[in-house]
Amino acid sequence: MPATAQLAPVPPASTVVVSKVGDAPTRLPPAYPMPYLDPSAAALKTVMDRVLGYIEREAPIGMVDARGAAVELNRLHPGAVFKPGFGLTTYEWGVTYSGALLAGEVTGDRRYTRYAADRVNFVADVAARYRTTRAKADATPVRNMLAPDRLDDSGAMSAALIKLQRAGLANRNVRPQIDVYLDWIANRQFRMPDGTLARQRPLPVTLWLDDLYMSVPGLAQMGALTGDRRYYDDAVRQILQFSQRMFVADNGLYMHSWVEGMDPHPAFHWGRANGWAVVAMVELLDVLPADHPGRPAVLAQLKAHIAGLAKVQSGTGLWHQLLDRPDSYLETSASAMYAYAMARAINRGWIDRRAYAPVALLAWQGVSTKVSAAGEVEDVCVGTGVGFDPAFYYFRPRHVRAAHGYGPVLLAGAEVITMLRGGGPIEGGNGQGVIFR
Repeated sequence: MPATAQLAPVPPASTVVVSKVGDAPTRLPPAYPMPYLDPSAAALKTVMDRVLGYIEREAPIGMVDARGAAVELNRLHPGAVFKPGFGLTTYEWGVTYSGALLAGEVTGDRRYTRYAADRVNFVADVAARYRTTRAKADATPVRNMLAPDRLDDSGAMSAALIKLQRAGLANRNVRPQIDVYLDWIANRQFRMPDGTLARQRPLPVTLWLDDLYMSVPGLAQMGALTGDRRYYDDAVRQILQFSQRMFVADNGLYMHSWVEGMDPHPAFHWGRANGWAVVAMVELLDVLPADHPGRPAVLAQLKAHIAGLAKVQSGTGLWHQLLDRPDSYLETSASAMYAYAMARAINRGWIDRRAYAPVALLAWQGVSTKVSAAGEVEDVCVGTGVGFDPAFYYFRPRHVRAAHGYGPVLLAGAEVITMLRGGGPIEGGNGQGVIFR
C-alpha cells in the first residue's frame, strides 16, 4: 500500500495497533468478530432480556387437553398436558430457573424472578394435584416429578426448587417435591460400592460426567436448606471420586465417560460435560461450609479445571464441541457455562481476577454473538449420550430448540455483570489487550 493511501478511521472504542508504513504511523482497527470492547452491564442485560422474552413466549404456563383447550388445576386428568413449548419440568429448565433467579437477583429486574417463581410454583401445584388423584405417574405429564427414576429427573430441578425455597418465594407444594427429588439422589440412584453415582447404560457401571450437575448442586443446596452435613459430604464425595477417575491432569480436562473394567477409558473431552462439572463445583463451593474438610480439595480441583479450560479457549471466546479438537464446531452452551463458572470463581476470590477475568469476559462476548435478535440461543448441541468415537461428537446436531443453552446464558450474563461491577477492564492501548486490575 502506498504511504499516501487513506485508511478508514478507527472507531474510538477499538484497540489501536501501531505499525509503520514507510515513515508514517498507521492505525489499524482489529477485525474482532465479537463486541470485544463493549463490556457494559447495560449491553449484557440487553442480550439477557432478549433471551427472557424468548423463553417467556416459548415456555408458557398452563395445561391443555388433546384439543388444545385449557384445563384448570382443579380439573386435571391423565389426558392433560402442558401447553406446547419447552418442558417446564426438565433438567434443562431446572438450569433455566436457576439462571433466571440469579439474573433477577443481580439486575434487580423482577421479571426474571417472576419467570422462575411462577413456573416452579405452577409445576409443583400440578404435581401435588395429580398426587391427590392417585393417578399412575406414567399416565400423567409429571411422571418425572411424581416418580423420578434417574438423576436427570431430579438434580437440576431440585437445585432450582431449593433456591426458590431458600429465597422465600416457594409455595407450600414446593417443599414436598424437594423431598421427592432428594430421596432419589441420596437413596435410590445406583451407586458403586464407594458411593459414586453411576448408570447402567450404555454399559454396566458407567460414569457420566454430566451427573455431577445432576446431583451435586441439589445435594449442596439441600445441605444449606436443612443443615444436614451428610448432604455436603455426599456432594464432596461425588466431585472427588468422579475427578479421581475422569480428570486428566496432563491437560486439565475431564473425560465425558468412564466405564468400569474398560482399558483404556474413552478420553473424549466433550464441552458441555466439562461445563456440567465446573458449574457443579462452583455451586458446591458457594454453600459448602468454610470448615468442611473436603473444601480445600474441591477448590484445588476447580482451579485445575479452570486452568485447563482457559488453555483451549478459541480466539472467538467460544470453546469447541470436543475441547482439544479445534476442527470440531464451536458450541454455545458449554461456553456459557465456563463464562459463568469463571466469573463466579473470580467474584468469590477463588481464582486470580487478573488472569481469568479477560477469559471470562471474552467468553461472554463470544456467547453474546450466538443470541439472535429474537432471543434464540444458537449453535447449542442437542442432548447427547456418551460415545466411544469422535464422529459421534463431531456430528451431533445443533439447534435453537436444544434447551441446554438458555439457563447457562442467563447464569453467565448475571455473573459477568457482577464481575464488571468489581472493576471493569482497562484498555491497554499500544497493541495491548483487555486488562483487569
